[in-house]
Amino acid sequence: MPKEYVIGLDIGTTSVKACVFHTKGKLIAAAEELIASYYPHQGWAEQNPAEIERSAVLAVSEAIRQAGIDVDELISIGFSAAMHSLIVMDKGGRPLSPALIWADGRSSDQAEQLTKSVRVHLYEKTGTPVHPMTPFVKLLWMKETGYEPYLNADSFMSIKEYLIYCWFGERKIDYSMASATGLFNPATLDWEPELLSLAGISAKQLSAIVPPTTKLYEIRPDIAQQMGIPGELPFVIGAADGQLSNLGIGAILPGEVAVSVGTSGAIRQFTDHARVSPSQETFCYSFTGETFIVGGPTNNGGIALQWLKNLLQDEGSFESFLAAAEQVGPGAEGLFFLPYLNGERAPLWNQRARGNFHGIAITHKKAHFVRAVLEGITFNLYQIGRALEKLAGSSAKIYVNGGLARSPLWLQMMADIFDAEIYVSENHHSAAWGAAWTALVALGQVHSFEDIKRNIPMDSPVIPNKANCDRYQSIYAQYEKLANNAALLF
Repeated sequence: MPKEYVIGLDIGTTSVKACVFHTKGKLIAAAEELIASYYPHQGWAEQNPAEIERSAVLAVSEAIRQAGIDVDELISIGFSAAMHSLIVMDKGGRPLSPALIWADGRSSDQAEQLTKSVRVHLYEKTGTPVHPMTPFVKLLWMKETGYEPYLNADSFMSIKEYLIYCWFGERKIDYSMASATGLFNPATLDWEPELLSLAGISAKQLSAIVPPTTKLYEIRPDIAQQMGIPGELPFVIGAADGQLSNLGIGAILPGEVAVSVGTSGAIRQFTDHARVSPSQETFCYSFTGETFIVGGPTNNGGIALQWLKNLLQDEGSFESFLAAAEQVGPGAEGLFFLPYLNGERAPLWNQRARGNFHGIAITHKKAHFVRAVLEGITFNLYQIGRALEKLAGSSAKIYVNGGLARSPLWLQMMADIFDAEIYVSENHHSAAWGAAWTALVALGQVHSFEDIKRNIPMDSPVIPNKANCDRYQSIYAQYEKLANNAALLF
């Protein structure tokens, strides 16, 4: 029986998705299991590792059921995962702590207490900005506050490592997930002793670092049975969701940029060597030993629109809510929105940043506020993109995915603000497809990562409106002044 199917398992912060793909890129079935987040104190954000592990098993099982395929036709399952989670483990391989996810800001004081020169030094060494999102800064908080799980820790893991350990009994982490910890040196492809010393831990407490094509065999028989897969089915460790999202949408060559906007957002581009921003506006994470991804994440994507919708007590659909913005032209008649509702990563890297409306007039109505929020989200991405261009060159194509990629209004707005053609894949599960393709590369089913370009169903590009492009350049100049002035207040 020919093997024609592969699964991408994408472990996010809001859900776990298992996607069954044909090897040519067609999505056969997708199953999603939601993940609960817990907020025991202001600024804390936690998840239950055991709940996520159960969700992952259920998602794989359900995706296979929906696909209706013979499991003997499966080639492999590849992993994708959100970055920056941290779990403290005991000697018996059990969690001593919940998973502290990227949104956990309890270590803000520790990040701020490091001098500017130290933050610059650590950033230049790791490519990871010093920020409460990173496991490195979370470890500083644990060390300085005497966090009990830290004091009794045998090891530390991300959520992907936890699943791999539970299913295969191995402690392994790929280059990209290691890079996102803030403890990894991309020049040596190893843990950085200086960072380990600052965090008060040893390399033995961290997983072995391996390439994204590393294969995992002999899954626990009970887990295989619950998933409904053959026990000998190989898994592939894959990478972080950012790298795999770029891969899965085809943004892998010079001049090709990927933008993802869901609850949060990011803009990223692959490069052939590590590059850091003099002003620390971007990150640089490893993918393979020879390729890196440069970009910037924002905390404030669709979450800002959802906040406004809730604030205005709008009970209609999200699509009809966004459609209100069509009633207003570019610039929302002088209304600006700084989208820092949830603190901010790039370009500010300040967890204490806060949002703001500027220029409110008595003539402004709901449509103006909706458009201003949409434009504020997009201007923020454009500001990160300008910093990215300084490192990786100008962008010839922009590939977009995420929830907002389903809005024609927003796609046109992005084309006009970036003055670039916007490409959207018919498949909205780009990180899962990137994970699945990495599995195919690892098992020799395809020749290279680059070959994925021939296996991505793509819609027609969105073409920029030149008149709107010119208007937006003037409007953005005003936004940038406001954003720079606001940054001085945080």
